[in-house]
Amino acid sequence: MHPIFRGVSVIPVLTIDRTADAVPLARALFEGGLAVIEVTLRTPAAPAAIAAIARELPHIVVGAGTLQRASDVAEAVHAGARFLVSPGTIPELAAAALATELLYLPGVATPSEIMAARALGVCVMKFFPAEALSGAAMLRALAPVFPGVAFCPTGGIDERSAEEYLALPNVPVVGGSWMAPKDAIQAGDWGRVRRLAERASAIGQRQAA
Repeated sequence: MHPIFRGVSVIPVLTIDRTADAVPLARALFEGGLAVIEVTLRTPAAPAAIAAIARELPHIVVGAGTLQRASDVAEAVHAGARFLVSPGTIPELAAAALATELLYLPGVATPSEIMAARALGVCVMKFFPAEALSGAAMLRALAPVFPGVAFCPTGGIDERSAEEYLALPNVPVVGGSWMAPKDAIQAGDWGRVRRLAERASAIGQRQAA
C-alpha cells in the first residue's frame, strides 16, 4: 500500500456545502481516529474546503475526489490535495492525474477497466459504485484473477458492510460517508461526527488485530 494509506482502513468521503464546515468537520474526524479524508469536488465549496484543511490542519491527509476531467486535477492540486480519486477512468484524466505524481485511485467497475488501469501502472483502484455492483461478492471473485491489485470500494457502504469488505484479501481500505451525516454537518454536531469516526476507526483496528 502507498505510505499515505499505511495503517488506514476507513476513509471518510465528504461532500461539503459550506467552506466554514471544512475545518471543524476534518478536526472531528481526526479526533475520532480518521486522519485521511477525501473531499469530493461535487460542490462549489470543495476547492476552498480542501485548501482550508490543508492549510489549517496539516497533520490531516486530505485528498480530492469525484475528479472527472483534467481541469479538475489542476484545481485539486492547486487547492493542496495530497491524493486524487475519480469515479471512472478516461485517458485524458488519467494522464493528468498520473503526471502530478500524487497517489491516484482511478475508478473501476469491470474487469476490462481494471486491466486498463493496471496497464497504466496503477495497482490501487477505487471500486465504484460498490454496493450497486454486488460489492463484496464481486471483489471476492476478482481477487484470484487480479493478484497484486488492491481496491478501495466506495458507494453505498455503511458501518456494517465496511467490516465485510475489509475482511477481503484485496480490500485494505474502504471509503464512505456514514461517519459524517449531512444533518450532523448542517447542525455543527461535531461531537456526533467524532463518535461515529471513533466507531469507524475501530472497524479497521479489529480487522488489523
